[in-house]
Amino acid sequence: MLEGLLIGLQTAFSIQNLLMVIAGCLIGTFIGMLPGLGPMSIIAIMIPVAISMGDPSAALILLAGVYYGAIFGGSTSSILLNAPGVAGTVASSFDGYPMARQGKAGKALTVAAIASFAGGTIGAILLMVFAPALSSVALLFHSAEYFALMVVGLSAIAAFAGTGQVAKAVIMTLLGLIMATVGEGALFNLPRFTMGIMDLQSGFGFITLAMAMFALPEALFLVLKPKNLQGDDGEIKDLRITGSEAKAIAPVIGRQSVQGFFIGVLPGAGATIASFLGYAVERNIAPKEEQDEFGKGSIKGLAAPETANNAACTGSFVPLLTLGIPGSGTTAILLGALIALNVTPGPRLMLDEPQIFWAVIMSMFIGNLVLLILNLPLIPYIAKVLSVPRNYLIPFILFFTLMGAYIGQNNATELLILVGFGVCATALKFADYPLAPLLIGFILGGMMEDNFARSMQLYDGIAFIWERPMTLGLLVVAVLLVLLPSYRARRARARAAGVADGD
Repeated sequence: MLEGLLIGLQTAFSIQNLLMVIAGCLIGTFIGMLPGLGPMSIIAIMIPVAISMGDPSAALILLAGVYYGAIFGGSTSSILLNAPGVAGTVASSFDGYPMARQGKAGKALTVAAIASFAGGTIGAILLMVFAPALSSVALLFHSAEYFALMVVGLSAIAAFAGTGQVAKAVIMTLLGLIMATVGEGALFNLPRFTMGIMDLQSGFGFITLAMAMFALPEALFLVLKPKNLQGDDGEIKDLRITGSEAKAIAPVIGRQSVQGFFIGVLPGAGATIASFLGYAVERNIAPKEEQDEFGKGSIKGLAAPETANNAACTGSFVPLLTLGIPGSGTTAILLGALIALNVTPGPRLMLDEPQIFWAVIMSMFIGNLVLLILNLPLIPYIAKVLSVPRNYLIPFILFFTLMGAYIGQNNATELLILVGFGVCATALKFADYPLAPLLIGFILGGMMEDNFARSMQLYDGIAFIWERPMTLGLLVVAVLLVLLPSYRARRARARAAGVADGD
């Protein structure tokens, strides 16, 4: 192992590979800022360039740099415009955008940069130490465990609801689950609820839905409230993080680096689920007074998903490199690139091609440092986007929103769906319904149905729930997550009643 590590260090620090890291990070960061152009699209475009190099190490380092660069950069449009650049940064907009609206855009971008750097770096350390062992753990997760994991995700939905909005959050979650059933089913490859529209056979596109829930309502709100059209002043305030704020987010970054990494290790989970679960966990374990700040500009609410999604990106390389199993849609594209380069990922990659395995891991440390150095000095200039009058921003938001939705599915029907859902989302926002739970239900619903259907087929019923201990354990955790908030609320009421009675 030590010999392979030294070979990897030598390979990663060659002039060519250092340039590949920097180029990949630059491309991923700047294109990732554009709403709708996620890492999958960028990597798909870059694959011919990578393959033409002929060097598998350089090619994979370039594509890996694009991957975590896109996740790193995607937070910018989420924070400044409420238009998520990539799916993994949707949760970053929940508190990042309110911070920007409060005149703390510089601080929000600084927190995002530091949390992303820490998550990616700690994830790379965990990858280096635990990659061989974690490959066997990932194999223990079958369809039944993935179904239970999705149930755990849904059980934390109260974290995305404001005070007194749990019922509304449940309604929106159910709506998201219903929308996830549109398209071909898990058991039978037959279209459902498509109303005869061929373009709906593959279901609604996630990027289209994310844009409709967040970016389009924001543009419509600016139109409907002309008094908000004036931009902020050009002065960037509160760029630095205070000592108390650093102390507050340090444990969040530590927890979410580990949690995000392990979620990324699970094939099929990925950065999006890691960011949502990270946000939910941190809100649920926060004190009551801090819970109320989530969704209104909480620094912890921004640090959690930013840390988790970058750590999950690193974790997703574990099943890719050690098992040859893609951990997400993006790593599936990377798997195709590896095969095109005549590299066979799997248990023997570490032994047969140590220069590739360890060079990719070492390049992650370099890449995260490059991203931090690249982003921190640019924060004052990036944040000046908010000084642009809103009436100039509206066409910009609309253009990239429409473009992102069209590129995602490459058909004009997506534009009609985007506009229709965008209008509905705006109405729901006026009625004070939380939009994030709908998106959570949509993301988890499809995967939950697929894994539940496979488990039912394998066990000829629901016997897998009690026959697989890990599945049962995860479902117990889900029940506890549902009961814990109501228990804490009841305990708080009892304490308040006791104080009122003079106890």
